[in-house]
Amino acid sequence: MEEPLSFTRTSILHLPNDCLFIVFQFLVCSSDRESFGLTCHRWLNIQNTCRRSLQFHSSLALPNVSSLSQSGLVVSAFHLHRLLTRFQHLHYLSLSCCSELSDSCLTFLQFYPSKLLHLNLDCCFGITDHGLLLVAAGCSSLEVISLYRCNITDAGLETLANGCSALKHLNISYCPLVSDCGLRSVSQSCCQLEAVKISHCSGVNGTGFKGCSPTLTRIDADSCNLVPEGIMGIVSGGGLEYLNVSRVNMWISGATLAVIGAGFATRLKILNLWLCRTVGDESIAAIARGCPLLQEWNLALCHGVRIAGWQSIGINCNKLEKLHVNRCRNLCDLGLQALREGCKRLLVLYIGRTWKLSATAIEVFKMCRGNVEISEEEIMFIGPGN
Repeated sequence: MEEPLSFTRTSILHLPNDCLFIVFQFLVCSSDRESFGLTCHRWLNIQNTCRRSLQFHSSLALPNVSSLSQSGLVVSAFHLHRLLTRFQHLHYLSLSCCSELSDSCLTFLQFYPSKLLHLNLDCCFGITDHGLLLVAAGCSSLEVISLYRCNITDAGLETLANGCSALKHLNISYCPLVSDCGLRSVSQSCCQLEAVKISHCSGVNGTGFKGCSPTLTRIDADSCNLVPEGIMGIVSGGGLEYLNVSRVNMWISGATLAVIGAGFATRLKILNLWLCRTVGDESIAAIARGCPLLQEWNLALCHGVRIAGWQSIGINCNKLEKLHVNRCRNLCDLGLQALREGCKRLLVLYIGRTWKLSATAIEVFKMCRGNVEISEEEIMFIGPGN
């Protein structure tokens, strides 16, 4: 006579951790993921282990910079230690707008077991070179760091470059204490560098980019004190696809920007020269000839561009899709005709508030190029993410 089968009572709590990890990964809704961790301590540990990003509420949007000193979130070393102890596998950490954050709060990054890839310290006014020393010591795999408006110097950048050679994206916009010396350390030590933002860095003239890696495809240098050698350095890597040198200093010769078309920026697709009032026909012609892949070009408020410049664009920019010519004082009927007869792939022409254009010339353009959208919108920032 066969013995009766015996059944052992089981539940989901008996599942091994590997199975629970898989279950958690299939939870798409954030409320379900939060509820998962409320089940028991074991499930909470699994939830903590699976967390890859952490962003403080203050970093969801950048407030008015002038109000940060009053409204910044106070994050102490104790708080950060607790968080990093709980979430030991983060890839992304944002502390932006924590204006009272001090260097000492970053001490625990030295002992952090995770391979942090992205660190955002925007508007953390208490972070100095010592803070970057701590970051470099604990985050050797870092690929992205944003230091917008931080009080760092060239020494801090050099330390960061030596400790985080895998860096791909760097934002040091509005860092007035940084110069080309620090920038040179980054461009020479970080051979995988892809994007750098140095907008409003008054101490940077661009020479720090000389000999940069061909992996560097994007540079934002809005309102910088660029010099001719600096612009040559910016394009020297040969891989540039996006360049923003809007609001270049008035004292720079209009012919200086011709360097962009000298043969090093043949891959350039997006170029922002907004408010470069001194740029002239010589530079425009050189860029039009030397950048055959150009798809979007912002020339709004470039008063130095005249008929010869517009003709060069019409003849040479065969892949141009978007052209911004808002408030260009010397765009006349003949210039618009050159654009109408050339630029065969043009899709959008931003042309609001012009002085020398007749209504007839605009109507003729619309009739002949019905597929081109005419927009009066003026856009300062163009390209990816804008």
